[in-house]
Amino acid sequence: MVWQRPDGRQPHQLRPVSFERQFTTFSAGSVLTRCGNTQVLCTVSVEEGVPRFLQGSGRGWLTAEYRMLPGATPQRQPREVMKLSGRTQEIQRLIGRSLRSTLDFELLGERTLLVDADVIQADAGTRTASITGSYVALMDAVQSLVNQGMLARSPLVHSVAAVSVGLIEDSVFLDLQYDEDVAAAVDFNVVLNESLNIIEVQGTAEEGSFSRQQMNQILEVGELGVKQLLAAQQAAFL
Repeated sequence: MVWQRPDGRQPHQLRPVSFERQFTTFSAGSVLTRCGNTQVLCTVSVEEGVPRFLQGSGRGWLTAEYRMLPGATPQRQPREVMKLSGRTQEIQRLIGRSLRSTLDFELLGERTLLVDADVIQADAGTRTASITGSYVALMDAVQSLVNQGMLARSPLVHSVAAVSVGLIEDSVFLDLQYDEDVAAAVDFNVVLNESLNIIEVQGTAEEGSFSRQQMNQILEVGELGVKQLLAAQQAAFL
């Protein structure tokens, strides 16, 4: 039996994706990211100074926070206030690592970029949408620093985008929505730069195992998706 996608998409087709830039007023960069029914508000703020371990180095830093708003899912999720769940910590570290791969921190100087990814509505793929959307917000934030004369030139040296890929009934599907994420026997998150070099790959067999050949197929489909997302990021600035 071949898996029928709930929204009728082809196996290697992304959900509709859009980036609404300058969505908020006070952040240096902000974008409302939509990937199908998943919506994430991504903002970037700038602070002078760096963490203690970088003071005096002349290098900047980037850190990220991720939260799921209480009404983002069908059943209300309590706010994470005093203690973050392991999932939240893992996701925001992934976002931070992915975005740090795009920057020359010596060009940034001793200032910190703070990325906030707040999930407004979740239909799977929130971590990949957070990475892809936050890079658009980061582009705006960096350009604002250049425009203000705070930077001589942009410290962005790479692009980055991320997408989910899953194995359902032995077939590979791109950009899973929730029903597919639940049904997937294997679930991957693929983070690549503009050269399609790997920043990070997270792959898990939810049941059983997967072969090297299947992993290669998953990565090939992930590349197709990331190429489209990188193009969509650039199109948001046209």
